Amino acid sequence: MFQISNLVSGYGQSQILHELNLNVEKKEIVAVMGRNGMGKTTLFKSLMGVLPQWGGQITVDGKDVSKLETHQRVEHGIAYVPQGRMIFSHMTVLENIQTGLPASAKGKVPDDLYALFPVLHEMRARKGGNLSGGQQQQLAIARALATNPKVLLLDEPTEGIQPSIIKDIAHKLKEIRNLRDLTIVVSEQVLSFTMEIADRFLVIEKGKFVVEETRDKVDEATISRYLSV
Repeated sequence: MFQISNLVSGYGQSQILHELNLNVEKKEIVAVMGRNGMGKTTLFKSLMGVLPQWGGQITVDGKDVSKLETHQRVEHGIAYVPQGRMIFSHMTVLENIQTGLPASAKGKVPDDLYALFPVLHEMRARKGGNLSGGQQQQLAIARALATNPKVLLLDEPTEGIQPSIIKDIAHKLKEIRNLRDLTIVVSEQVLSFTMEIADRFLVIEKGKFVVEETRDKVDEATISRYLSV
């Protein structure tokens, strides 16, 4: 469903990503783990076209999106929940979700989206900036799902979220995957969260994947060492 081949990217003259390769199957949840500054956000921005890639190929469901603009990648099935959520704080919950809807929806939010996130229906007239961190994360995910994606990218979704809410988000992501046959790639530093949801684990270190393990073979101690400062 989602393939990265020899992806290279960086900022200015500084190369950050070094020929990354990744294949993600339909309905698979893959966790990309690593400390701050190791390339997680650079990877996601490159996948979305926010940051130009220097080389390599990105395909979604067999279609090459490497040379497409960000909005075109969204049209081809990639959705992105950025680090820090980046919701529109002065817009209502409803208006935030509507920004992700295709023109054909005419502003109508699908019922199944509110079914996934009942609190957003209750608070649809409330300003996004007045929501809790956990509610804002739900809103950011709902806005991404409004594009009806094939692949969902989430950059550090537990950042700034209370521990009691993190488990709820983990449960919700698995529910979304199953209901929508969605492929999910999530970057994280919280191993307990990814152990709840991921089918496969990769560790990124200085722009390279240095560990790759399936859920049944994952060595938590090894990953923890890479995550420690």
